[in-house]
Amino acid sequence: MTAREKLYNIVFETDSKPGRQFDLVLLWSILASVITVIMESVPTIHSRYKIIFTVLEWSFTIIFTIEYLVRIYITNKPWKYIFSFWGMVDLLSVIPTYVSFFIVGAQYLLVVRIFRLLRVFRILKLARFNQEANLLMRAMKSSLHKISIFLFAVFTIVILLGTVMYVVEKPENGFTSIPQSIYWAIITITTVGYGDVVPHTVVGKIISSFAMIIGYAIIAVPTGIVTVAMGKAQSKDEQKCDVCSSHYTAGDKYCSNCGTALSTKSALP
Repeated sequence: MTAREKLYNIVFETDSKPGRQFDLVLLWSILASVITVIMESVPTIHSRYKIIFTVLEWSFTIIFTIEYLVRIYITNKPWKYIFSFWGMVDLLSVIPTYVSFFIVGAQYLLVVRIFRLLRVFRILKLARFNQEANLLMRAMKSSLHKISIFLFAVFTIVILLGTVMYVVEKPENGFTSIPQSIYWAIITITTVGYGDVVPHTVVGKIISSFAMIIGYAIIAVPTGIVTVAMGKAQSKDEQKCDVCSSHYTAGDKYCSNCGTALSTKSALP
């Protein structure tokens, strides 16, 4: 095994002890860097320990930059890694520090590193969590078209309500433009209700009441769509053990109830 292959096993795999130790050290470093960014945003702490925060920020950035470049070097398909989900997260976790030279405060976007903590499921081999995550992703994908159509309908309703309120309430009541009225429609339908723009006429209040009622449906509908999709996805994955009739997920090798070995044919979807 070449040095590059050994390095690949350490960085990308967790089966070996060095690989597991590498990922654990990386996770603690990510957590420390996120805490550093959060604490730096506190004005009193930042003014007192500005130099320390700067040193820590650049130290973590340099470490993660080297790690990112090493990952690109040792992988057989560098472009595939670069444009993968983890590759993009790794890249975004180092860019903000360099961008801060041009945009003040950009370094606070380093909190995106917290997404890298999701690797803990792979490190601890929490297969069940990975299966549940895959189930949720499949449900979201299968319901994407329905949710897209629903959101388009909501977008249409918001524009219509905003335009009607602009005509009914007039600029003197705070509805100074159609975009401002659309903003009111959004915060009303989502039941946020900041209260910075409110109707004053009777007709406007009636329309507002109608918008509030619609808001409850808007919250419930996408939840129902995803729930049904998750139920269908789970029913496809779950099968019964031939011995104890307990449910198991496709891909499991042993029954969690009786320990019976599951055949490859029955364990796969």
